[in-house]
Amino acid sequence: MDKNELTKEEMQIWHMWKGSFQSIFGRVIKEMTEQTGLSEGDYGVLDRLALLGNGSLRQQELADSMDWDKSRLSHHLTRMEKRGLVMRKPLQSDRGIQVVITSAGQSILDEARPVVSQAIRKHFLDQLTAQDIESITKLAERTRTAHSSEGS
Repeated sequence: MDKNELTKEEMQIWHMWKGSFQSIFGRVIKEMTEQTGLSEGDYGVLDRLALLGNGSLRQQELADSMDWDKSRLSHHLTRMEKRGLVMRKPLQSDRGIQVVITSAGQSILDEARPVVSQAIRKHFLDQLTAQDIESITKLAERTRTAHSSEGS
């Protein structure tokens, strides 16, 4: 068998895995957007500011955590600033920019978190057995370990 090509069965399992994830993720984002007005990117920014930075992060750290390039994040933050969800301020110590969640941003994040949690539960977790959870956990750990050892 040629390791450079996938078999029909391998391609099918890949498409099932990817399609299942995209479907679940899409339903979660749709419910969040309909109920809160936040986009996936908005939620990602606000959630990371709150969880990773206790309300603020350097713009580059935020971009790295989202796997976004600097330009994409900058444009998105401009739109979020106009809506009063975040603010940017220059750092005194160097040329970096600090991104800070505003009280309005924190309020809408607090409103969105239970919506996201309920959607994840409804569209994903409630569909799983204890054995499914164990299998998914093992798979995630194995693929994360394999990925991190490739980068070493």
